[in-house]
Amino acid sequence: MSAQFLLNLFIAFLWMLLKDEDELKLTTFFSGFIVGIVIVFLMHRFFGSQFYLRRLFSIIKLVFIFISELATSSVLISRQILSPKLNIKPGIFTYKTELRGDWEITTLAMLLTLTPGSVVMEVNPEGNMFYIHAMDIEKSKADVLRSLTKFEKAIMEVTR
Repeated sequence: MSAQFLLNLFIAFLWMLLKDEDELKLTTFFSGFIVGIVIVFLMHRFFGSQFYLRRLFSIIKLVFIFISELATSSVLISRQILSPKLNIKPGIFTYKTELRGDWEITTLAMLLTLTPGSVVMEVNPEGNMFYIHAMDIEKSKADVLRSLTKFEKAIMEVTR
C-alpha cells in the first residue's frame, strides 16, 4: 500500500515538473495527484495488493459507522436515564468473533466500549470470545449485537 502511495506522489511531482510553470503551484500538484490516482488504479493489480485508497475509504466508513452507533446508543441511554422509573436489567453475555489478531480484537473491544450502554469486560486468552456487560440485557442485547456485526464487518474491510 505504501508503494502505491509513494508512486502516486512521484507521479504528482513529475507532473509538476513536466508542466514547466514559472513557479510551483499547489493546484498543479493536486491535478498531478489526481492523474497519479488514475494511473495507480490502472496498475494496482501489478502490486499484488488492493488499491490503497480502498483502505482509506474503509477507514472513513468505519469512523462514520462508529459515529452513527454512538449517536443512536446515546439517545437510547439518555431515554433510559431520563425516564421517571429506572426499569433496567443489567446482564452479561458472550460474543464469538471472527476477527483475528491483536489490532482487530482491540479495535472491536474499544469501539464497543466507547458506545454507551455496553462494556467489554474481558476477552478470552484465544481472543475469539468477548464477555460483554449490557446496561439492559433484555432491550439492548439485540442492538449491541447489531453494532458488533457492523463494527466487525467494517474492521475486516480495513484490515484485510
